Amino acid sequence: MNIDIEKLEVRQNEEEKRFEIKLGHQMAFVEYMLAGPNIIFTHTEVPVAFEGQGVGNKLAKYVLDFAVEKGYKIQPLCPFINAYVKRHPEYQPHVWPN
Repeated sequence: MNIDIEKLEVRQNEEEKRFEIKLGHQMAFVEYMLAGPNIIFTHTEVPVAFEGQGVGNKLAKYVLDFAVEKGYKIQPLCPFINAYVKRHPEYQPHVWPN
């Protein structure tokens, strides 16, 4: 299933403590926890039909930009977010315990 990444909207669902992209009847998301000045990204999930199309990368960029903008220290416990941070050095100064 092909999608236009630019048209996808990421929204924060504070009640569920996750950032989401609605994909038809399915949802891609990044779960997080707040701990004082830190934001901990714990899990990323993209429906199988949408894997490899940039949905996860769009979510990762959005949540990391959100964290930097809000002044949080990033704890990327989720392997996907951790790998994204390693590939994008601009986020590394914002990773806890720096």
